[in-house]
Amino acid sequence: MTEPIGGFALVLHSHLPWLPHHGTWPVGEEWLYQAWANSYLPVVDLLRRFGEEGKRDVLTLGITPVLAAQLDDPYSLRGMHDWLGNWNLRAQYAAVRWRGDDPLLREVAAAEYRASHAALTEFETRWRHGFSPVLRPLVDDGVVELIGGPATHPFQPLLDERVRAFALREGLSDTARRIGRAPAGIWAPECGYAPGMEAGYAAAGVARFLVDGPALHGETAFARTVGDSDVVCFGRDLEVTYRVWSPKAGYPGDPAYRDFHTYDHPSGLKPSRVTGRQVAPEDKRPYEPALAADAVRRHAEDFVDTVARRLRDLRERHGRPGLVVSAYDTELYGHWWHEGPAWLEAVLRALPDAGVRVTTLRGALDAGYLGGRVDLPVSSWGSGKDWRVWDGEQVSDLVDAGAALQRDLLDLIDHQPARVGRDLVLDQVAREALLALSSDWAFMVTKDSAADYARRRAKTHGERYAELASLVRAGARDRASARAAELVREDGLFGGLDARGLRTGE
Repeated sequence: MTEPIGGFALVLHSHLPWLPHHGTWPVGEEWLYQAWANSYLPVVDLLRRFGEEGKRDVLTLGITPVLAAQLDDPYSLRGMHDWLGNWNLRAQYAAVRWRGDDPLLREVAAAEYRASHAALTEFETRWRHGFSPVLRPLVDDGVVELIGGPATHPFQPLLDERVRAFALREGLSDTARRIGRAPAGIWAPECGYAPGMEAGYAAAGVARFLVDGPALHGETAFARTVGDSDVVCFGRDLEVTYRVWSPKAGYPGDPAYRDFHTYDHPSGLKPSRVTGRQVAPEDKRPYEPALAADAVRRHAEDFVDTVARRLRDLRERHGRPGLVVSAYDTELYGHWWHEGPAWLEAVLRALPDAGVRVTTLRGALDAGYLGGRVDLPVSSWGSGKDWRVWDGEQVSDLVDAGAALQRDLLDLIDHQPARVGRDLVLDQVAREALLALSSDWAFMVTKDSAADYARRRAKTHGERYAELASLVRAGARDRASARAAELVREDGLFGGLDARGLRTGE
């Protein structure tokens, strides 16, 4: 390839809150299994095939520690195997039920049967021991750059500095246990940033992180060192990113694509195409794979043209090649947008032919896409690009409860006698605290997306924390140990978590 017109770095952010043992349908374990089957399996399969073709630095893959814990968890693995088998049975049932109906519906059932059978085979042959053995070769071979994050995906700007540092260290350490080394980059949860956080990143060994484009006033063509540190930030290029997914539009809304929201409730399958934004579910047309494939081709071409045009503009403006960073939730590809994995493959294959260097965040720095320093403002990737989603009036009670929990946690830790070894009760205290502080609960409440479930989860973990903390303060060690052992069976993620780090900062 001749000298590239610029670089393109795709960042996929893979995250779900801790779901095992906390409900099933419609929010709970079902959420995990749907995303696993429809996004994680096909995206990882794509990356594996690219690796076998010799491709390197394909994309930057963010895996939050709390998601990795679920994808390696024996309970979740058994549940996922059952779910895949049930998917296959539901497809067979739909084939019988739609036998005399529209041929397009019968093809939907047949396609679901083939997809479920392929997923079940893939899961049984490659995933039977969890995600980490599947992911590690992709990282070791340089097919992807892995980035991590704080343990339970808390909104870091609202954390006490000690709790913030503890959550980040535990998250990085957990990733190192699974993959063999800690990641050098993180997806800052919700891209949340407060001035000075780069110092904490540097102390934890984090060299790079993501912010949203407006935090850099749209000047995202180059990575920037933050403040007086050597830590580098990358900004999402919203001009390009929003071609795919935006608050108001994007490719997945095309009439030809499969409609995410329209179910055939007896089978649980999604047999319809979008048809039109104002079309009622009962009036939507059956899904047609040929129409969807044509839309994938058109949208891949449009995206590649958009990236190339953007890079030519950046090169003309700056006098040297620049970088486009597009970042999305991994769950968009396959789960929310059925055709997303096919689109992703088409784009990644076509970009080099358009003169674009496809790379990772690490590779972008190696290629010299680095600008000067920057002082970042308060920011996030949420509504308004500020903190309102996680710190707004709708969730003020959650914010106040989280602040009180952190104060109580640090007081509890500081007043416990120092121990030589692990304290499994305090470890569970810290787990429940971190689970209560997940950013997902405030997001779901603010966006009115399963808000009751989110409030219940925050309350449950807060109460479990308070129960254990009360037993510890009362000196009821036997009762505390017994209760902690019970809770580990439901909330036993991060087996290496060590609450002593809240005291020592190590």
